[in-house]
Amino acid sequence: MALAGRAALRWGARLPSPCPAAAPLCRPAWLPAAGGRPYSSRGQEKLDMAAYPVESIRNFSIIAHVDHGKSTLADRLLEITGTISKTDRNKQVLDKLQVERERGITVKAQSASLFYNHEGINYLLNLIDTPGHVDFSYEVSRSLSACQGVILVVDANEGIQAQTVANFYLAFEAQLSIIPVINKIDLKNADPERVEKQIEKLFDIPTDECIRISAKQGTNVEKVLQKVIEKIPPPQCNTAEPLKALVFDSTFDHYRGVIANIALFGGEIAKGQKIVSAHTKKRYEVNEVGILTPDEQPTHKLYAGQVGYLIAGMKEVTEAQIGDTLFLYKQRVEPLPGFKTAKPMVFAGMYPIDQTEYNNLKSALERLTLNDSSVTVHRDSSLALGAGWRLGFLGLLHMEVFNQRLEQEYNMSVILTAPTVPYKAVLSSAKLIKEYGKDQITIISPAQFPDKLSVSEYLEPTVLGTIVTPHEYIGKIITLCQDRRAVQKDMLYIDENRVMLKYLFPLNEIVVDFYDALKSLSSGYASFDYEDAGYQSADLIKMDILLNGNPVEELATIIHNDKAYAAGKLLCERLKETIPRQLFEIAIQAAIGKKIIARETLKPYRKNVVAKCYGGDITRRMKLLRKQAEGKRLMRKIGNVEVPRDAFIRVLKRETDK
Repeated sequence: MALAGRAALRWGARLPSPCPAAAPLCRPAWLPAAGGRPYSSRGQEKLDMAAYPVESIRNFSIIAHVDHGKSTLADRLLEITGTISKTDRNKQVLDKLQVERERGITVKAQSASLFYNHEGINYLLNLIDTPGHVDFSYEVSRSLSACQGVILVVDANEGIQAQTVANFYLAFEAQLSIIPVINKIDLKNADPERVEKQIEKLFDIPTDECIRISAKQGTNVEKVLQKVIEKIPPPQCNTAEPLKALVFDSTFDHYRGVIANIALFGGEIAKGQKIVSAHTKKRYEVNEVGILTPDEQPTHKLYAGQVGYLIAGMKEVTEAQIGDTLFLYKQRVEPLPGFKTAKPMVFAGMYPIDQTEYNNLKSALERLTLNDSSVTVHRDSSLALGAGWRLGFLGLLHMEVFNQRLEQEYNMSVILTAPTVPYKAVLSSAKLIKEYGKDQITIISPAQFPDKLSVSEYLEPTVLGTIVTPHEYIGKIITLCQDRRAVQKDMLYIDENRVMLKYLFPLNEIVVDFYDALKSLSSGYASFDYEDAGYQSADLIKMDILLNGNPVEELATIIHNDKAYAAGKLLCERLKETIPRQLFEIAIQAAIGKKIIARETLKPYRKNVVAKCYGGDITRRMKLLRKQAEGKRLMRKIGNVEVPRDAFIRVLKRETDK
């Protein structure tokens, strides 16, 4: 029997399926013929999406604070609708990236199409699971553009947190239907009544509209699906109109090129059709269309109101711009508004460890920025670190995740310099205004910092921060905020135990270690979220580092005058530890203009020239010591301090042990 089985496999014959076609666990009876979770997009019967008119389509997102159970709820919804089989291994099914599984957070918004029968009608539900961290709010706002409603998940134990408030207002401003869901009611310390009161007080949503669930155990999750169908409206579009498709995400495949995730706002799309990109004006032939369940499942066509993927032979990563509109050849339409471009909050230099890897890193950056369009890239070069790029990120976690993805997905190890923020200068010099063609310039590196004499004022970026904390930590948190030059704007008691504080922060003060300090002060209970609040006037200076009186351009920093002394002292101490000793003394100084604000002295190596003197006159010893000191002075005049590359890396790299 075993030999017969092997022979059958060798000649390509199919063995009987271990799961009979009629078994209810394999596929619910109400699903279409190719329903259930497809494990491969090859050789499967294609779905007919014409069975789902616009009236039976619901597009929705799941939004929440970090770790409130979005991905777990998505797993249960996929199981209930039969999209994936029910097993104990279903944890974070939609979190496909290695970095997401390692950190336990969602980084990329992922979509999946679910089929659900409600009161005898088959519905197509397009679900998008979104990230919860403030650094990825751009992913959330992009996802909401393809939806008509959201499920707002709140932890029954933690209650409303800072990012819950931010995500609610994103959905509220987009005029989407909001379904409040209180998760984790199975926990010992869960208090759903308190959370319902918080939702009513902050968001003005009646308590009877909240659904209490346990996504982990599956309690009441079916009610969520029913509420989605009843409360969220179908998309407003028509199949009879010309094709209008919005590209809201894209990935790169080495064999098939760019795979674009699209939402259809009109018409229909099928294999073989000629389409045109509104952004690049290039023409393509559609090779494959389909839906994500959550794996790729090819279909005959996609119709208005549906969300799916498209492969059209786009070979270059620059061809699939997120926010682009696709339309049929010779049937031009008005392009969709697309997305507001992401505004980078943190800048860092990225350089290959070995300059021979420059082209490989360039290719990896192009492909990764296709998948993460919120990163801005500018060419840059450094005397110490060679050719590289200056990258703009939405926050510090975003920067760390991007670096981790480069290593895991493209096997690229890089040097990442300490993060900085973009400053502005209002010019007063007519010569500089003529040179730049405007009276206000943006400064993203210290080399661009103009002299104080030619500037009327410097501006620094600010953010409006929201902190939600238990009331017993208020004193410590207010002190921390004042140390960071923050100005209090509001203070509101959500209930008798929790307080919401609003502060105006200079971005530079929170960009590196504020979140860690907040968590340690509040024993991990406080949450933090921020939004851009424009620029404000600031007393900024450029701090130079001098080695034996010679400035080192790579180590110059832009800093607030109040913080200059502490930062200069720290940098000098770190340089003293990293620069190798020489045969002559090295003076390491931090200077603002001509004024020295901090100094460390690196002692020279010194030969014991008096070792041969064993007794005798003291003048002999003094003569030898004077001769040695004179030689050291001469050597210091002509000797150049070469800062080794690894010393630059250790000083410029951001401190990971903070």
